[in-house]
Amino acid sequence: MRGDSTWSQFVSTHGESLALHDWPLSAGGTARGVVLLVHGLGEHVGRYQHVADRLNQWGFSVRGYDQYGHGESAGVRGDLPTDDRLLTDLASIIDDTRARMDDRLPLILLGHSMGGLVAARLVSLKLRRVDALVLSSPALDAGLSVMQKALAASLWRLAPRARVANGIDPRVLSRDPAAVQAYQADPLVHDRISARLAHFIATAGPAVLQRAPRWKLPTLLLYAGQDRAVAPAGSAAFARAAPAEWVSAHPFPLHYHELFNDLDSAEVFQVLHDWLTARFAPVALGRAAPF
Repeated sequence: MRGDSTWSQFVSTHGESLALHDWPLSAGGTARGVVLLVHGLGEHVGRYQHVADRLNQWGFSVRGYDQYGHGESAGVRGDLPTDDRLLTDLASIIDDTRARMDDRLPLILLGHSMGGLVAARLVSLKLRRVDALVLSSPALDAGLSVMQKALAASLWRLAPRARVANGIDPRVLSRDPAAVQAYQADPLVHDRISARLAHFIATAGPAVLQRAPRWKLPTLLLYAGQDRAVAPAGSAAFARAAPAEWVSAHPFPLHYHELFNDLDSAEVFQVLHDWLTARFAPVALGRAAPF
């Protein structure tokens, strides 16, 4: 049963505030685990209310945060002060979550797009222990041309915090016109990306793919066959290279980038539900909520 959702400000190790959203379960029941949401480029975790609702219904407490330079968190929109900032912020959030949650419960990362890349890179570097990973349309291949990659690399050296339009066309995110309209009308959505952030995305994806053959974490990979925001080839390459006993890959041939906001999203939620509930049994919590 779902408890009351809350917003709070989390102060990272860098001394800057990140907007944190908790969707806990009610105290005194059972829980299967805690899911930590990591959103994509230009958006914010408030867009995942419906995902959190589903996870609550299935017995998972949920946390999420606006990444640096996004949503209601600190930072100029789309900026990235250091190459590893998104990784160290996620590590800090994981530390705080583990300190608050019942240690009998698993901690599962669920990252979408750039958030999936951040989560996968943290796992590949073994920066923190997590118990499972869910990737939704991860940006393992940003789909950049050779010229775009060269431009990102040169601008990263000359003016790493220079910002440009991120090039995302809202119409390619979902086949649902209402979802596209909501994205366009959302005041917390932005279209900025700095040279350093572009460089992080361009380099972290190949680094994750390089480590795929040695992957040893239960991982559910969900990706869209008609994705024009990131190249689905990156997810397909990860699925081919990673050990099948650790990575379960589910392509959705007709879907657009935002799997949870697309038409026929029920198929996506069903795969997510089946994978999570098959792996994580309910635990009696007693009087305390998970965090």
